[in-house]
Amino acid sequence: MPKGIYNVPAVTNEPILSYAPGSPERAELQATIKKMRSEVIDVPMYIGGEEVRTGNLFAMTPPHDHQHVLGHYHQGEKKHIQMAIDAALAAKPAWEAMAWEHRASIFLKAAELISGPYRQKLNAATMLGQSKNAFQAEIDSACEIADFLRFNVQYMTDIYKQQPISSKGIWNRVEQRPLEGFVFALTPFNFTAIAGNLPTAPAMMGNCIVWKPSKTAVYSAKVLMEIFMKAGVPAGVINLVYVSGPAASEVLFSSPDFAGIHFTGSTGVFQDIWKNIGENIHKFKSYPRIVGETGGKDYIFMHPTAPAKEVATAITRGAFEYQGQKCSAASRAYIPASKYEEVMAFVKEDLKKIKMGGTEDFTNFVNAVIDETSFNKLSSAIDAAKASPDAEIVAGGTYDKSVGYFIAPTIIRALKHDYITMEEELFGPILTIFVYEDDKVDETLDILDKGSMYALTGAIFADCRYAIEKLVKRLTHTAGNFYINDKPTGAVVGQQPFGGGRGSGTNDKAGSMINLLRWVSPRTIKETFVSATDYMYPNFLED
Repeated sequence: MPKGIYNVPAVTNEPILSYAPGSPERAELQATIKKMRSEVIDVPMYIGGEEVRTGNLFAMTPPHDHQHVLGHYHQGEKKHIQMAIDAALAAKPAWEAMAWEHRASIFLKAAELISGPYRQKLNAATMLGQSKNAFQAEIDSACEIADFLRFNVQYMTDIYKQQPISSKGIWNRVEQRPLEGFVFALTPFNFTAIAGNLPTAPAMMGNCIVWKPSKTAVYSAKVLMEIFMKAGVPAGVINLVYVSGPAASEVLFSSPDFAGIHFTGSTGVFQDIWKNIGENIHKFKSYPRIVGETGGKDYIFMHPTAPAKEVATAITRGAFEYQGQKCSAASRAYIPASKYEEVMAFVKEDLKKIKMGGTEDFTNFVNAVIDETSFNKLSSAIDAAKASPDAEIVAGGTYDKSVGYFIAPTIIRALKHDYITMEEELFGPILTIFVYEDDKVDETLDILDKGSMYALTGAIFADCRYAIEKLVKRLTHTAGNFYINDKPTGAVVGQQPFGGGRGSGTNDKAGSMINLLRWVSPRTIKETFVSATDYMYPNFLED
């Protein structure tokens, strides 16, 4: 794209609405939730712009009220994955030929629909289907997805503006081509924004998508697809399918047109996908782009100089917002012995005030974990800690799935630094604390560094700049998103591009130009205006 022809609308982060008592947005959201709870909807797949129903119905239920049916979605088979691939490839020529500003306009319109008329419908779908409270839904399914779409348009224009220099008599330019084939987007339950970004980021760059959401987030995915179609995404550009992982993998990773995967989910699944791609590498027309953000064992490290109240607040928010089901949620903490009792006193004071229950009651800070499988894993970890001589429950420790999958915010004190919940991801409202002696900061940093295969987010607290500098340098490779005197959650698009290293993913930074560059394949073009007609160079001429 030549420089200076177009300027996209100025982009800023979407303002967060308060939902305070008496506010118009609170009343509107409550009315929307009530209406959507009263309905039983039918959710088809969307392939090539058509609604596809199989009759193989699966119920959608709120995790906090698992006997209430919100609707049913139509489960697909391997043939539906092939249909989606065929639809994506059929749509590709026209979509990649579309001028970039028209692709941009579609997604800018989607952002306006999300932040405007569809705001409460998408929030309500997230609250009901994924048990996310009003504030957590607002920052996710309204603000963050709108930010992804708007900022990605800005990054796209910046990418197209980057052009090489040209010498006299020639013109050099770079053409950013979409990948050759289709892109597979495999999206998680915990962030509606991620579920929206993973298919739209590569689509914005001219790719066509096969999108498989988590089975526990089909409701909000359906609303997103409704928005994308309303915004003008052409038929076949994004194809939404509900098919089991093994069935999808068998078809996707055998197709010669598989060009890349945009993934957020578990480390084990991502590693299996990478292995599958490697075993089939000889089948593909090109080397696929593999972009993934996976698990975390995210930490808070408290230096002895840090204020206890600040650390306690970071623990309460960082570990227990959205039931600890954020990829970035604090899962382990290292607290100096001199500050442990003070920190715990503040945390326990917070926990006494926290209400737990369904999302329809806006005063509930903690809601349900996503499903019974997660509940069983978390409750088993709590029971194991109660029985272990190497750990003790110091807060919470209760759970109940009679109505919904509720796990009380729980803190385990590990009496050994390598106790299992200090090292393995749980993905729930359980934080494990290791108490270290104040004079063993260096040894504890070594333990932190080596104690987990993950490196997604981490937070340090200190009230001494020398200590902060030391910790920042020492923990360089322990987190892709690093926080100083703040909780390790809450990355904002355009401010803290998100992603981690080690076992936490490819660190391609969602919400940045880095990510969008993964979905194009540049072609360098050199044009010479007056071509040479003599092969000889001057130095070869005789005197």
